[in-house]
Amino acid sequence: MKHLTKPIRAIHFMVLAFLMTLSSPVAAQDYNKGVAAAEAGDAEAQFNLGASYEFGLGVPQDYKEAVKWYRLAADQGHADAQFNLGYMYDRGYGVLQDYKEAVNWYRLAAEQGVKYAHTSLGLMYANGNGVLQDDTMGHMWYNIASANGYEKAGGYRDELAGQMTSADISKAQAMARECMNSGYTKCGY
Repeated sequence: MKHLTKPIRAIHFMVLAFLMTLSSPVAAQDYNKGVAAAEAGDAEAQFNLGASYEFGLGVPQDYKEAVKWYRLAADQGHADAQFNLGYMYDRGYGVLQDYKEAVNWYRLAAEQGVKYAHTSLGLMYANGNGVLQDDTMGHMWYNIASANGYEKAGGYRDELAGQMTSADISKAQAMARECMNSGYTKCGY
């Protein structure tokens, strides 16, 4: 039984608000400076440009172009770009859908504390997308996301717990504690 059907998304709303003002001449100049910074290798500018193309803000919507910019930022360790790139692979936006690749990018973002990546990993494990289906791992990731302030993840965890034994739940809770205490370096079996 599938637990959830959609990954969770987070975007920088300040970035979106800024990008929505691109119709003014000053904002257009700022946008051009942002493109120049992205082309020069600035990871934050690359992430912002990826979001611009993903959502069609100030530029025509183009998922392939979004993936290009997200990948450049993600390769430099930009956590939100890693998460968004994972989402693009998860959904097949601008790339062929590839759950294993999505899990790789989600994991990199999760290791940097991105709570939405924790939730997405919970989803991937609960549904067996890109990984072997594993309720204990799903519960662990949902638990971590919940502990980091993503309230909906607690509901997902509790729903999944209804399908698990008490021993498996205890194991998942212990794994979540170890993962968090290790700074996300010891996450899982």
